[in-house]
Amino acid sequence: MSGVVTGDAVVLGLRPARLPSRALALFLDLLVVWAVYLLVSVGLAMATASLDEAAQMAVSIASFLLVLVGAPIAVETLSHGRSLGKLACGLRVVRDDGGPIRFRHALVRGAMGVVEILMTFGVVACIASLVSERGRRIGDVFAGTLVVRERVPAARNAMVPPPPPWLVGRFSGLDLSAVPDGLWLEIRQYLTRMGQLDQEVGRRIAERLADELVSRTGTPPPAGVPAAAYLAGVVGERQARDARRAFAPSAGAGAAAVPLVGPGAAADSGAGGSGRVPVVPVASEAEPGRSTGFAPPA
Repeated sequence: MSGVVTGDAVVLGLRPARLPSRALALFLDLLVVWAVYLLVSVGLAMATASLDEAAQMAVSIASFLLVLVGAPIAVETLSHGRSLGKLACGLRVVRDDGGPIRFRHALVRGAMGVVEILMTFGVVACIASLVSERGRRIGDVFAGTLVVRERVPAARNAMVPPPPPWLVGRFSGLDLSAVPDGLWLEIRQYLTRMGQLDQEVGRRIAERLADELVSRTGTPPPAGVPAAAYLAGVVGERQARDARRAFAPSAGAGAAAVPLVGPGAAADSGAGGSGRVPVVPVASEAEPGRSTGFAPPA
């Protein structure tokens, strides 16, 4: 698996992109944009040859703004932060909390990019990225965005960590029928990779996922339980229910196939009876609705 991006374009493994990969992606983007701009300029020059000089200048300025500024903003907005260069280099622009960018984020980045990239040939952007701890240029700082590596190698045999022992069974009565599969996938991805996240970013993602899970279940978490522990506890409860559903039919069939033979079976047979006694079903597990209680650690 090479990606850690959910269906809502939320990047869970926030790893800031390094300057070489960002520079290569920017070079590819500029190559494509300038090629399109030259073709558009030639076409407009031929189409506006009969106009006066002022009109030709206005058309040139409009084409510059639309192609070199407007097009990158539109591409980043529609692709949720993946331009052609970033797509080729496995990068993506995301918000500081890992969520997908919107038009306002792309607009601020594009407007600042005119100064720090186009007018200074990328010198200001390179210096800002080198100075920034997370490799952000000025446009990223004002827009509240970050360029991250989208293709992050997943840990081998990544497993969802078990919930804390004091939360096991605490959510046995929780109604999980309204939780969609997309949210379960997002929570599992977070739990398997929360050790790779920046601590503050991971906390915000966990709180957002916990709030969405609470809105789906209609039951708030116990007081004082951290968001990450709450997510792990609910996922553990769902896995326990899936296991009970998977093994309950086979367990019931095995219990019904074994007759209960009592001390009086032989006597009944000798007296002309059938030699069989009624089958008594054996309960193979405790009642699923019974909770183990909640005892937070000291």
